[in-house]
Amino acid sequence: MTSDAPASTVSSTRRVGVMLPRDLPASGVLAFARRADELGFDELWVVEDLGFRGGVAQASAVLAVTDRITVGIGIAPAAARHPAFAAMEIATLGQLFPGRVIAGLGHGMPGWMRSLGAWPASPLTLLEETTTAVRHVLRGTPVPQGRYVTLHHEEFDQLPDVVPPVVLGVRGPRSLALSGRVADGTLLAEPAPPTYIRAALGHIAADGPHELITYDVARVDDDGDAALEAVRPGLAYVGEPDWAPHLVDLDFADDLAELRGRCESPAAFAEALPLAWVDALSLAGTPDAVRAKIAARHDAGATSIVLTPVGEDRLAQLEQLARVL
Repeated sequence: MTSDAPASTVSSTRRVGVMLPRDLPASGVLAFARRADELGFDELWVVEDLGFRGGVAQASAVLAVTDRITVGIGIAPAAARHPAFAAMEIATLGQLFPGRVIAGLGHGMPGWMRSLGAWPASPLTLLEETTTAVRHVLRGTPVPQGRYVTLHHEEFDQLPDVVPPVVLGVRGPRSLALSGRVADGTLLAEPAPPTYIRAALGHIAADGPHELITYDVARVDDDGDAALEAVRPGLAYVGEPDWAPHLVDLDFADDLAELRGRCESPAAFAEALPLAWVDALSLAGTPDAVRAKIAARHDAGATSIVLTPVGEDRLAQLEQLARVL
């Protein structure tokens, strides 16, 4: 079956979303989603991390209890599901909630995937073939056969009228370039200062329209320093080698790496960060300060800025984060 379904469109290229915390108690998940919808956030992003909750299950639940907000899955590891089943799940969400779904795919955390015996010999090839297959299935067009993916599109006859965009949550230069070639957009994990956004766009180099979604730990408080202190735990792993791309063109990048080497634990590293570095690596501060940081990320080329609550009582934080909208 061939579909004439258009790709999902977005209302604005300067959107603001919020992340549904992965460890939020189950009793608070739907309340958080409803309140994010009521407060006017453009997007709600659910997380699929090993040992927490499944992305598709969360997305379907929060879509069902909200009326307006777009829900993103950030991200489903490509090796965790056969692309036929990934496409079926995305198509189902797209049919039931037209225009409100963004599907995120990625490599997954290498350590987690290796522990499951699911890390492929060529992660880049698998991600390319999976992304291509999912996007073709959603549009009802023939799927190129590859090293990892062999499937036929004719079996799929339940396709959405509005095709959900497929974005890649990736970090390295080759993966970013792949996203620019084969995906509808890219998702950058936290921290995503403007320097990282501009550098990532240089690697993505998409020929046409391309979504760029960013995560950042966030806290809003009338006491700006208190807000900065509160987000320290969310930056505990920034100094590790995998996070090096996020620090590109920051004048304190070398000093940060040196500090991480001297600290005995991620928690100690987070506590030792100078407040100015916390400021540069987060969306924390007074409402005006956070609005300015969001605007700087939009100006650097991001289309959607996703705020990640840190610490206790995330539902109360949601109310404060909404002050920047």
